[in-house]
Amino acid sequence: MEFRHLGRSGLIISEIAYGNWLTHGSQVEEDAATACVRAALDAGITTFDTADVYAETRAEAVMGRALKGERREGLEIFTKVFWPTGPGRNDRGLGRKHIMESIDGSLRRLQTNYVDLYQAHRYDPSTPLEETMTAFADVVRSGKALYIGVSEWTAEQIRAGHALAQELRIPLVSSQPQYSALWRVIEAEVVPACEELGLGQIVWSPVAQGVLTGKYLPGAPVPAGSRATDDKGGATFVSRLLRDEVLERVQQLRPLADQAGLTLAQLAVAWVLQNKNVSAAIIGASRPEQVAENVKAAGVVLDAELLKSMDEILSPVAVFDPAKTAENSPKTRP
Repeated sequence: MEFRHLGRSGLIISEIAYGNWLTHGSQVEEDAATACVRAALDAGITTFDTADVYAETRAEAVMGRALKGERREGLEIFTKVFWPTGPGRNDRGLGRKHIMESIDGSLRRLQTNYVDLYQAHRYDPSTPLEETMTAFADVVRSGKALYIGVSEWTAEQIRAGHALAQELRIPLVSSQPQYSALWRVIEAEVVPACEELGLGQIVWSPVAQGVLTGKYLPGAPVPAGSRATDDKGGATFVSRLLRDEVLERVQQLRPLADQAGLTLAQLAVAWVLQNKNVSAAIIGASRPEQVAENVKAAGVVLDAELLKSMDEILSPVAVFDPAKTAENSPKTRP
């Protein structure tokens, strides 16, 4: 495993992080989830990402039990707040009440006294940013979180949040966007802003919800049990990429992966790690073997000619529009 600083902060994280969106407490049984976490630890992964909303809070609880007994100082545990976690009007968003109650719930489920990174899972247009950042500052000063991050915020929102974080003297250090060789919307605006401000990217879905693994074939039905058949949210994200023109081009990557001595999945993860603003790529898994495969992307350096060839193959079907950065964010509080 290789390690990188999270942005310009002093926090060092594994460049492959393990995340449990759509798996723990949902798609896989707890024994299998625990086996995946053990595989991640055995592979040298020290960074674990979750969120209170995943599997209606069950994912945090599964993660907490799976990591119980590990040396806490040797782990970096990340979670998030924003989406609804209960039926109440204040069980959502980035208002002070929800943030202060949610951090306590997350710590209880994760069985830890603090998280290394507490992230705003989306931008909340219904709450003053000053209120949100002040609440985050109080979370940090109480020792319940060491650093603050955001997820799927636009460059403008990140700049505004960073300015307030500086005023409040709290470390806003990261952005967690979707990023892959097929979904490149952060490159035009978010990445330059974060490079300027010192934030690192912790990217999710580096294999484009499995599309970049090559398992979806043009003109063929989707494999049984794949993300595309998941009715808990995964299918919504992957469906927009399941077009023959995309799938045909993904298959054209196979000779390049062979040339690099990698699987298509490893090539996809290694590709996002070539971006110097990326601090870590989050991988998920339903089987330990998937963890063992994907971690082999750590430390891989792709040569310029291969990167150019990948770009030529995928650019015609990749999404670059920066306006799509926050396309899954609500216009008002959820």
